[in-house]
Amino acid sequence: MLFMVSRRIMRTNHLFCLALALLATSAALFGQTSRFDPYNFPGNTTSNIAGYKSSGGTQLFVNVFAESTRTRLDRQALVKLINQTLQSVSWQTTADKSQAGFGEVPFGHYDIEVSAVGYLTSHKEVQVVTATVPVTVDVILQKDPAAVNLDVSAETLSPKARKETKHAISDLKSGKWSDATKHLDSAYRLSPSSSDLNFLMGYAYYQRKQYDQAMSYLGTAGNAQALTLLGRISIQQEDYGRAISNLEKAIVVDSDSWVAHDLLATSYLKERLYEKARDEAQVALAKSNGKAPASQLVLGQALINLGQRQEGIKALQEFVTNSPTSPNTAQVKTLIAQLEMPAPLNSAADQPMPASLPITGVDPMLAAAEPTFSVKPWQPPSIDANRPSVASGVACPVDNVVQMTSARVQEFVGDISRIAAIEHLLHEQLDEIGDPITKETRTFNYVASVTEPTPGFVAVDEYRQDNLGLADFPDHIASSGFATLALVFHPSLRNNFEMTCEGLGEWHGQPRWMVHFRQRDDRPARIHDYKVGGSVYSLKLKGRAWITPDRFQIVRIESELVSPVPEIRLAGEHQVVEYGPVPFGNKNLELWLPKSAEIYLDFRRHRYYRKHSFDHYMLFSVDAQEHRKEPPAPSPLPQ
Repeated sequence: MLFMVSRRIMRTNHLFCLALALLATSAALFGQTSRFDPYNFPGNTTSNIAGYKSSGGTQLFVNVFAESTRTRLDRQALVKLINQTLQSVSWQTTADKSQAGFGEVPFGHYDIEVSAVGYLTSHKEVQVVTATVPVTVDVILQKDPAAVNLDVSAETLSPKARKETKHAISDLKSGKWSDATKHLDSAYRLSPSSSDLNFLMGYAYYQRKQYDQAMSYLGTAGNAQALTLLGRISIQQEDYGRAISNLEKAIVVDSDSWVAHDLLATSYLKERLYEKARDEAQVALAKSNGKAPASQLVLGQALINLGQRQEGIKALQEFVTNSPTSPNTAQVKTLIAQLEMPAPLNSAADQPMPASLPITGVDPMLAAAEPTFSVKPWQPPSIDANRPSVASGVACPVDNVVQMTSARVQEFVGDISRIAAIEHLLHEQLDEIGDPITKETRTFNYVASVTEPTPGFVAVDEYRQDNLGLADFPDHIASSGFATLALVFHPSLRNNFEMTCEGLGEWHGQPRWMVHFRQRDDRPARIHDYKVGGSVYSLKLKGRAWITPDRFQIVRIESELVSPVPEIRLAGEHQVVEYGPVPFGNKNLELWLPKSAEIYLDFRRHRYYRKHSFDHYMLFSVDAQEHRKEPPAPSPLPQ
C-alpha cells in the first residue's frame, strides 16, 4: 500500500497543495542580496562588508581574549555596540583572529557587550572622539563556571558485537540479567574498549547487586551514564564523598542530566552541605520540569536547615501534593506537622526556642528515579528534551531576530525562480539499536521552483527526472518539500507559530541565535500533510532554528511532530536540515540552499533513516508569465 504526504504553503482555505510520498522534509531557502539591512547601513555598518567604503565617522576594532591578553578566544563571539547617545545598536561577530570591526562609527559614548558560549558576558565602555585614528578595544572574557562542553566521539562496533548487544538490550528490558550478561560478555570480547558496552556490563551487574564488578566496568566506561550510576552505588554504600566526586564528573560531561543533579543534591544533603544541596536540587527540578521528587525532598530539608523554615515547609508540601503514592509521603506529612507546631518558649526571655538542627530524617533515595540504560539512540533527542547551552547574560532581541529572518525568507522567494541540482539519496531501514537492516542509494536530477504569484501565497514545486513515482523510491517512500520548512518564518505564515528566542547558542563553533517554534493550536496547520488512501492528515510541527546573529540567515533547522498520529500509526518524524551559501557568479547572487537533509521516521513499527545531499546547483531565471508553468526536465548535470 502506498502513502502520500503533502506540504502546503497558503493564505487560507488550502490554496496550494503539493502531493508527496510518505515522507516530506524541508530546507531553508533564502538569499542574501544588497537590499536595505537596518543592522548594517551607512552610519551603522560593519567594516568588513565586501565593497564597503567609509564616508564618515571612525573605525572601531574589538579584540576578544580568553581569560588573558595572551590567548585570543578560540571561538566566535557576538559583539554588540550600543551608542549611548543615539540608543542605536549594531551587531557583529568576530573573525578568524577573534576581532570584530565596525565602520563609520559616529562620535559619541559607546557600550561594548561581548558574549560567547561558555563564557560570561563582558561589557566595556569607550569614547569615540576623532575620525582620524581608528579605535581598538581589547575585551577579556572569563569562563562561565556553570557552562560545559559536551564532546561525544563516534563509536562503532563490529557487526557481530552489535548483534550480541542487541540481544543483550532485549534481555535487559525484560529483566533477564543473567542472559543479558552472557550476550554482553560475547560482545565485550570483541570490543572491550566500547564505552557503551562497559556501561551496559556495569548496569547488568548493578541489577544483579554485584556492585564490585559493576563499578569496575562503570569506571572504565567513563561516560555520563556510567559516572551517574557509580554515584548511585556510592550513595547506597553510604560513601558520600565518592558519590559527590563521581556525580560532579558526570555533570561536567553532561550538565543537562537532571538525574546526576538529583543524586548530587542528595549526596550534598547527606554531607550536610546545605547550600550546595539546595542549589543542586533547584537545578534538578528545573531540568526535569519538576519531575525530580527526591530533589523536592532535598530542597525542603536543605531550606529548613538553612533557617528558611517556611520556604522549606512549602517545598515539602509540594512533594506531598505531587507524590501522593511515594513511600516517603507519610513520613513527610509527619515532619511537616512537627515543623508547623509552635516553637517552645525560652522561659528566661519568653522567646521561641531555635529549631533543632539538622533535619535530615527523610531519605530522598526512596523517591529517587531508578537508573536507566541506553546506547546511542537511533534518532536525535526530541526538540524539547534537548535544550542546547546558551551564553549567559545575553538578551535575545526576539522581535528583531524573527522579523529579519522573515525578511530573508521573503527575499529568497523574490530572488529565485528555478533551481536545479544533483540530489544524492541514502535510505536505510533500521533495527531497534540503529543498525541498518537494508541500505539503498539513488542519484537524481532535481529541479525546484519557488514563487509567490500573489501576496501571501507561496508556491513550491519540485520535480525529479523521468517523473518518478512512488514505486521508484526505496520502500516506496518519496521525500520532497525541501523548500518549505524555513517558510515557517515567511510573513504570511509565521503568525501560525509560537516563536521564542532561546538565547545565543553555538553551531560548528560559531554563535547562533536559537529560535524555538511550535504550531499554534488556534491556527490551521498549513505546512505538512500525510495522505493515506483518500484521507488527508494535517500535522503540526515544532522545532528549532539556528540563525546567524549578523545576517539573520538560517543555517540549521530541526523539526518534529507536536504529537504522534495514531490513526496512521505514525509514532514520530524528526528532520534535520543544514544549509550553506551557494554563489551564482553570473547573476552576482548568493543563496543559502540545503546542503543536507536527514529524516528519522518511526512509522508502523518500522524505523527509517534517510539522507538527501545536494551539489552542482544551477539557477535559472524565468519570466513572470512562466512562473506557474512546469519546467522541462533538466538535462543530466555533471557528476
